Formats: sequence, C-alpha cells, structure tokens
Amino acid sequence: MEVLRRNTDYVLRMMVTLAKQFKSGELMSAKLLTSDCNFSYELGRKLLQRLHKAELVKSVMGLRGGFTLSRKPSEITLMAIINVLQGGIYLNKCLAGGEGCEFEHECEVCTKLAYLQLQTQDYLEGITLEEILRSRSKKRKNN
Repeated sequence: MEVLRRNTDYVLRMMVTLAKQFKSGELMSAKLLTSDCNFSYELGRKLLQRLHKAELVKSVMGLRGGFTLSRKPSEITLMAIINVLQGGIYLNKCLAGGEGCEFEHECEVCTKLAYLQLQTQDYLEGITLEEILRSRSKKRKNN
C-alpha cells in the first residue's frame, strides 16, 4: 500500500520545481512544469487548479503567464501540500476521524498507531519546500 498517492507525488515534484524558480520571480507554464516533472499536461492542469484553489500557487494569465508559489518556500510544508491532494495521511481507518472504531476503547494497537500517526504528521509539518531545496543542494555538493 502506498502512503502517498500518485497525484500527490506529482504535485510534490511540481511544488519543488516551483520552489527552485521562486527567487528568480520567473513564472513556469503548465506545459513546461509537467514536462519537467514527467507527467501529462492534462493531469497537471487539473492538479494546478487544485493548488491554486488552495492558495498554494498563483497563476498569471497571458502570453508570458504561468505559475509560481503563492508564498515563500519556507512557508509551505509537505503536510499542507499532502492535505490538499489527499486530505492527509492516515495509518489506519480508525485514525482518520469521523465515526470511531467499535474496538476503540479496548484496542491496544490503536494506541501505538495513534502515536506513530502524530509523529508522522508532525514530521511532515516540519518539512518545508525550502528545506527540501537545501538538502538537495547539500547532497549535490557532497557528490
């Protein structure tokens, strides 16, 4: 079972690409962005619409238009992006909220999974696009 859905992976790659361009102020067209990230333009347009609606990216129309991040890379976390695409990450149905599990009060597994769930969410909340760019830069310098 995958924790991150395919579309979430695509969007994470697009957001990192946009983060690389952020300081220059350059806009990236949806065609170039999806080509660089290696998936279809049609899917990319739909995903960019979702990111725009969630105010994670800005779009500029016109001949020299395109997309950019709506905030600094240091202000956008992986968890924020994941929440837009798949509504979070849950290790088990009982941790996703909503109706409780019928075994909730007697389940020893739930306690351990709930702890791991919190650690996972906190970890993803702590990683920003800027941090990803810094870690990629360090990796390239070390190679």
